[in-house]
Amino acid sequence: MSDEEHHFESKADAGASKTYPQQAGTIRKNGYIVIKNRPCKVVEVPTSKTGKHGHAKCHFVGIDIFNAKKLEDIVPSSHNCDVPHVNRTDYQLIDISEDGFVSLLTENGNTKDDLRLPTDENLLSQIKDGFAEGKDLVVTVMSAMGEEQICALKDIGPKN
Repeated sequence: MSDEEHHFESKADAGASKTYPQQAGTIRKNGYIVIKNRPCKVVEVPTSKTGKHGHAKCHFVGIDIFNAKKLEDIVPSSHNCDVPHVNRTDYQLIDISEDGFVSLLTENGNTKDDLRLPTDENLLSQIKDGFAEGKDLVVTVMSAMGEEQICALKDIGPKN
């Protein structure tokens, strides 16, 4: 029996899950939750007590972390909700291309060229102005559920 070779075919990707389950009643304000398949930051969670045999319900109000749209969902507090894995990574800005993509330097010295400039006008102008002035800029990239976006900017001093 041990002479046989076993071959397993899997269609799943090797990456970790994009979300993890968490009980609705334990998710608080400023936490994250998936509403309508979008990663959201929770801005308010009023809970309602129901009658004799019902469940308490959590009314989640969240802001999509990528497009800033307001989304709402009502879930029984004993049920599980999906919570996105949200990561923030800092990269040094190397270049801004004509077509609106940025070239970033990763920690291991490689370049990352697949990110667009942010859509937020204030952040966009800060990045463009700082880059035009020759400042050393570090951008913070937030990633969740397979999406990435520049969400913050730091000036680490003038270029030498």
